[in-house]
Amino acid sequence: MLQAIGITSAPRKDLPPAVDDLTFEARPGHVTALLGEPGAGKTTALRLMLELEPGRGVTYFRGRPLHRIPHPAREVGTLLGDLPGHPSRTVRGQLRMLCAAVGVPASRADAMLEVVGIAGLRDERLGSLSLGMDRRLGLAAALLADPCALLLDEPAAGLSPRDQAWLHGLLRGHAALGGAVLFTTADAKEAARYADRVVTLDGGRLVADQEAAEFARTRLRPRVAVRTPHAARLAALLGREARVAQRSVEVVEESGSRLSVYGSSCAEVGETAFRHGVLVHQLADETGDGGAPAVPRPAPAGDGPGAVVPARGPSAVRKVGGPLRPLRYELRRTFGTGTTPVVAAAAVVLSALLTLLLARGGPVPQPRLLAAWPGYLPLPPAALGAGLLGALAFGEEYRYPALAADRGTVPRRAGLLLAKLAVAGVLALVIGGLAVVADAGALRLVYDTDLIDAPADWLSPAASWAGLLIGCAWAGVLASGVFRAATAGVAAVLAVPVLVVPLVRKVLAGHSAHPTAGISARLRSLAWAQWPPEADRIVLGALRVMAQPVGTALVLSLMILMCAYGFTGLRNRVRW
Repeated sequence: MLQAIGITSAPRKDLPPAVDDLTFEARPGHVTALLGEPGAGKTTALRLMLELEPGRGVTYFRGRPLHRIPHPAREVGTLLGDLPGHPSRTVRGQLRMLCAAVGVPASRADAMLEVVGIAGLRDERLGSLSLGMDRRLGLAAALLADPCALLLDEPAAGLSPRDQAWLHGLLRGHAALGGAVLFTTADAKEAARYADRVVTLDGGRLVADQEAAEFARTRLRPRVAVRTPHAARLAALLGREARVAQRSVEVVEESGSRLSVYGSSCAEVGETAFRHGVLVHQLADETGDGGAPAVPRPAPAGDGPGAVVPARGPSAVRKVGGPLRPLRYELRRTFGTGTTPVVAAAAVVLSALLTLLLARGGPVPQPRLLAAWPGYLPLPPAALGAGLLGALAFGEEYRYPALAADRGTVPRRAGLLLAKLAVAGVLALVIGGLAVVADAGALRLVYDTDLIDAPADWLSPAASWAGLLIGCAWAGVLASGVFRAATAGVAAVLAVPVLVVPLVRKVLAGHSAHPTAGISARLRSLAWAQWPPEADRIVLGALRVMAQPVGTALVLSLMILMCAYGFTGLRNRVRW
């Protein structure tokens, strides 16, 4: 049962609320249409029900509001406009990524592609899909977790009559399995044909809540559509006979060969035309002000030939939960497009070229040479590439919000953040390792001299290099999550060496009045588990890295960004 109680949108300046005190319900096993002209508040009502907009009132999904449901996508499937997805991602890749997000097996993606009839397009890119195919993919995404309720905003808009009939047949099949279906439309005939119940809005307020049969009888005007080359003659004959019989019949000439007859029937119009020898090309009963002839409501799925039945019942879809679910989602998101390998390859190639230029110019410290970090660049190419991939972790989420179906924005759960930080950190280390190997290989290949010597104390520069890469990647992740844009993430990464490092150098200028000797032993005494004495060298190396201006600036920036991320998440939770 889906119940909306008193939902009201936020007040607008000098305007009434877009939705005002709306109360209705969508019952399980039934299809409910939310009908209204453009601007009547249909989309706003859906967004209020899904808690995507601030407002008053509450919507219960089987007795619970959406924010009380642990996994909303398993309770309600939504289709609000076109399916948001990266244009270069494949159809199958998009659904597999969403399978990881909602916690169902990846095989569910192939099953739903069969259900919606686009299994042959599984390897096509999202950017190449037509409107009808995109709508089918959106329905497949909404049905992935086999939700109990479906909320769809004008799903048939712009579709051909054939695609509209298929779509409503699928919705009817979901309702036949016990699900509740709610769709919006501006077409009264569509609501009367395909819905069991019609809820009518006007100016954001409830006008009527009726069974479909009662709606068609009381709010639609039936008529007989006639096409004849003798429209004027037939209109005159029908009017004369109606006056003689004292019946209320209205004949409207809509074009040179088309008539609309109100208050009569096909049998009466056909008999009149036959008696007077009037040729008729078309004679059909219609409902409303125009459009195709009325057709009977589709039978429940499985009751007739060609019926579409979802692949599994509501209780048959195996759920895949656990702490690895966000990690599986992030891995599929990261490697589902060609962006990650392209950025990594570009960073490695640019690093090798810069290394050759640095070596050509004269003696350069070996760590800076292997990192390909000339003094005129704020960061080496590998760190820039790691920061860019980190920024895309949340930047792509807000540009192509695959997770928006259940909460409207990217869920700020700790698991998702940790998964993004883990994947971004590993990618940063991989890019950094490949860059060092490529730099060393380029130097040996081009200059044929032994410019690279294995240092005796390699741990400290390796830790510095890893810390720089991971810090840049994490700064990009957190900044893009706070500011909801990949450009903001890249800007935050560049701001560390350009703005924060000079400030840190000013603060750390001069000598410390108190020595820090023996800090590793003091840290060992504070730890719960005593680490071996050999680990002191690692701890001292990490502290030495953090004491450098760049390390201190990165740590400070990450702390600020983490606090900002937590604050924005808390603010959104309080708002909703």
